[in-house]
Amino acid sequence: MVEISKKLLRQTGRTNAKYNLIKEGDKILLGLSGGKDSLTLAHVLKHMQHVAPFEFEFKAVTVAYGMGENLETLHNYCLEHEIDHEIYDTKIFDLAGEKIRKNSSFCSFFSRMRRGALYTYALEHGYKKLALAHHLDDAVESFFMNFSYNGALRSMPPIYKAGNGLEVIRPFIHVRERQLRDQAHNAQMPIIGDEACPAMRFDIKMPVARAKTKEMLARMEAENNDLFISLKKAFENINLSSFSEDQYLDKD
Repeated sequence: MVEISKKLLRQTGRTNAKYNLIKEGDKILLGLSGGKDSLTLAHVLKHMQHVAPFEFEFKAVTVAYGMGENLETLHNYCLEHEIDHEIYDTKIFDLAGEKIRKNSSFCSFFSRMRRGALYTYALEHGYKKLALAHHLDDAVESFFMNFSYNGALRSMPPIYKAGNGLEVIRPFIHVRERQLRDQAHNAQMPIIGDEACPAMRFDIKMPVARAKTKEMLARMEAENNDLFISLKKAFENINLSSFSEDQYLDKD
């Protein structure tokens, strides 16, 4: 079994306890891209199965886009570490060529289609929860991107119920990205990077909003070391009546 950072395990354990993400008898599907975040989450869930005072099962599923990608190394790695894993073949790549205009940003399209494929697999195979490896950096970046570009105050909750009835959980939502990067490096995980991104095979413009947001947050954190600590607290301390949404205003 891979040695996992004790701090990472403590943080994940506290998040799980606080939001009741994983419970006795749960049947969980893990979206496994093969990146540092989802591979680390697979190992953490495997560790939890050994130490948690309750029983649950999980299966890791990797969505294949249908572009001839080689996922054999990832699959064999999962088998080596006794992680139940399946490659789910789709035609998302071909569909993208038909549906998306040239020079459009493909990332949101592939993200939606990948999530839809995971939903489909989960519902067809009796899974009630879908685990995703989003971390605190993802949540903070999404928050800043939403209010900077979309005019909305939104982020990523640790748990929510999708319209199809599935519960989506994010056990790493209070974990920093750099922790996951260090964990994957120290454990020598066979990380799949941008080379597996289907958008890289199209003549497209690469998305700049997230990259700019990352750069902005890096500058802000350089000036305030506690930035992400404060933002994590802020996500749990929302004063709705201090905004202009009519339904939340205290007008009595």
